[in-house]
Amino acid sequence: MLIANELRKTNIAEYLLYMWQVEDTIRAFGCSISRIRREYIDRFDYDDEQKEDEADWFGNLIRMMNQEGCREQGHLQINKVTMQTLIELHAQLLASPKFPFYNAAYYKVLPYIVELRNHGADKSENEIETCFNALYGTMLLRLQKKDITPSTQAAVKEITTFIGMLSDYYKKDKEEGLKFE
Repeated sequence: MLIANELRKTNIAEYLLYMWQVEDTIRAFGCSISRIRREYIDRFDYDDEQKEDEADWFGNLIRMMNQEGCREQGHLQINKVTMQTLIELHAQLLASPKFPFYNAAYYKVLPYIVELRNHGADKSENEIETCFNALYGTMLLRLQKKDITPSTQAAVKEITTFIGMLSDYYKKDKEEGLKFE
């Protein structure tokens, strides 16, 4: 919760990737709050109040996962809404002539998106989702200390830059409001 709250304010892309990791962490502990408390939360250098807050937060996420039917796979509605917001912002940025650098970054990363879709990514998902899935998948490979090919590393570098730009525009839009016309 503490990390999520900070990331939500500072970097929406990192927040969303973090929340996907939290969903997987919950699944790894069998959606058991007692296991999460004992085997995960207690490992952090939190005071008792922070540990309780974290446990409450995880408990609420577990309840939501159960209610929303994403105990085994999929994403929470709160994360889907965040993704949809980014997808809508992406479309607005592309449609506006005021953001040529964003357009250039998009067209630079588009061949990687096409390649990912040709290599098994869900063709029905939005391009932004494809980018996030690539970043998350690469993050999991790194956590598992698995090799990442140079071509994948190059693609992830470009995707990271592009999604970072989208995240920056999201923050600017929330703080100041972007003018698309």
